[in-house]
Amino acid sequence: MTDPQPAWWQRAVCYQIYPRSFQDSDGDGIGDLQGIIERLDYLNDGSERSLGIDAIWLNPVYPSPQYDFGYDIMDHQAIDPQYGTMEDFERLLYEAHQRGIRILMDMVPSVTSHLHPWFVESRASRRSPKRDWYIWRDAPRPGKRPNNWQGVFGGPAWTWDVKTQQYYYHNSLPEQPDLNWRNPEVAQAILGAMEFWLRKGVDGFRIDVLNYVYKDERLRSNPHCCGRRPYEMQRHVYDKDRPEAVDAGIRMRQLVDRYPGGMLVAEVYVNDPREAARYYGEHGEGANLVFNFSFMNAPFSAPRLRHEVDRWEQAIGARGWPCYFLSNHDNSRHASRFAAGRATTARARVAAALLLTLRGTPFLYMGEEIGMLDGIVGRHERLDPVGVHYWPFHPGRDVARTPMQWSAAPYAGFSSTRPWLPVHPAFATVNVAAQEADAGSLLRWYRRLIWLRKGSAALSFGGYQALDGVPGGVFAYLRVAGEERVLVALNFAARRRCFGLPGRGSGRCLLGWPERAGDAVDLGHIELEPYGVLIVAL
Repeated sequence: MTDPQPAWWQRAVCYQIYPRSFQDSDGDGIGDLQGIIERLDYLNDGSERSLGIDAIWLNPVYPSPQYDFGYDIMDHQAIDPQYGTMEDFERLLYEAHQRGIRILMDMVPSVTSHLHPWFVESRASRRSPKRDWYIWRDAPRPGKRPNNWQGVFGGPAWTWDVKTQQYYYHNSLPEQPDLNWRNPEVAQAILGAMEFWLRKGVDGFRIDVLNYVYKDERLRSNPHCCGRRPYEMQRHVYDKDRPEAVDAGIRMRQLVDRYPGGMLVAEVYVNDPREAARYYGEHGEGANLVFNFSFMNAPFSAPRLRHEVDRWEQAIGARGWPCYFLSNHDNSRHASRFAAGRATTARARVAAALLLTLRGTPFLYMGEEIGMLDGIVGRHERLDPVGVHYWPFHPGRDVARTPMQWSAAPYAGFSSTRPWLPVHPAFATVNVAAQEADAGSLLRWYRRLIWLRKGSAALSFGGYQALDGVPGGVFAYLRVAGEERVLVALNFAARRRCFGLPGRGSGRCLLGWPERAGDAVDLGHIELEPYGVLIVAL
C-alpha cells in the first residue's frame, strides 16, 4: 500500500494579507480588493520570479463600522464598499485560482458588530426572538455586574443597556457583543455564513479565536492572579478555553469537508501547545491546522525554538499537521522582535530558513519577505483600540499594520494619497522594487527558499528529526521523504560554529548563506558562518 498523497495545504506556503494595507487602487488611502488583484503576479505568476505563494489568508473584508477594523462584522455575506464589491471579490477569486492561489476567508464566530441586524434585533426587547443569540444578564443588584470578567481591550466585559435594563457581554469592545453559542440557532447562522462563501468557491477559512466561542454556562467569576493590567489579573478559565469550543471546530470541519479541498486553520490564542493541540480533535477531526503561538512568542534562540518545535510535535502526535508563523496583524513583526542592529537582516534570513524548512505549513505575513519592521505610529495617529487604551504602555497593533512598502515612490507605492496609517520611514530603501534588483536581498532569499521547498518532497511534507550534539546556537534537523534526505543547519549565533556528523560522508548544498549552492559538503566537518544557513541534500 502506498502512502496517501498529502493534502494541498500540507504542501502549501500561505501568505496573510491585511487588505487595508496591501495595495490601494483607487486613491483613498485604504487598500482594496482590486489592489490585491493587481499584485497577484508578485505572489505567484508560475515562475521563480514570484514568491511562489499557494494560498492567501484575507483578513476580514465584510461590512464593518471598523471599531476593531473588520473584526466587528455587520454582515457576514457581503463585502465592505471601502474594499470593493462582491463582483471585485469574485474576480479576485477567479484571478487567484487562475494562478494556482487558494483563498482563505477570515471567519469571526464569537462576536459581531453592535450594528449587526442580529444584535439590533436582540437589543430591541427582552422578548426579541434573537434575545438569546447574545449573552444578556440582570444586574445582581443595582450597579453590580454579573461577574468579574474583564474585556481584553480594557475595561469591564459587561455593558449596561438602558432600554432593556440588562447587561450584555463583550470580550472585546462594547461595540463587539459576544454571540451565545449555547443557542443552536447561532451555530447554524455562522455555519450558514461559511457555506455562503464555500459555495462561491473559497478554499477555506481562518477561524478567529476559536477558543473564545463558548463561555462557562454558569458565568462564574474568574479566579484572581498576578498581572500588570486588570485583564491579566485573572486566570481566564471561565470566559474562554471551554471544552465545548473544540466541538465547534469539529462542526466547522464537517461543513468544510463537504467541499473538495476545503481547509480550516484555527487561531487558538494560547501559549500552551497541549491546549492548542486539543483543537485538532482527538483523532484529527477538528481543525486541519492550528496556529502555534508558543513558537511565534519564542525569542531568537536555537534552544528555545527547538524546544517549541519539539513541544508542538509531541502535542500533536500523529493526529494533525503542524502550522507555524512568526508575524501577523496582531503582533510585533519578527524582524523588529529579532532586531540586532546591523545583524537584523541576517537574523531575518535565519528565521525565514527555519520557517520554510520545518515540517508543517508556514504562514507568511505580508512584508516580512522584505524585512518590514514595526511601523512608527505616534500617539495621535493611533487607531487600534488596544494602542489607544493602553498608551503609553502598549504599542498596540497599528505598528504591525502599516502599509506594504512596494517602492521608493511617495507613500511607498501603496497609494497615491496619504494612507490610513503612516508608512514606515525606511520605505525608501526597504521596499520590493529595491530588493527585486538586489541578488543578495531578503526578498530574493525568501523566493529561493520557497521554490526550493516546492521542489522537494522532504522539505514540503517529509518527516522531522532534530539532531543532538551540535554546538550552542545551532539548530539542526533532518527532513526525510522516501529516499530523499535533507539536512538543515541554522546558526543563530553571531560567531562561527563548526560540528560534524560522523559516518554520513558528504552531501550537496542546495542552498546556503553565504552562497554555496551546488558545493560538496563534508558532513564530518560542517562550518557555519555567523547567522549562517546550510541546506544539504544527503
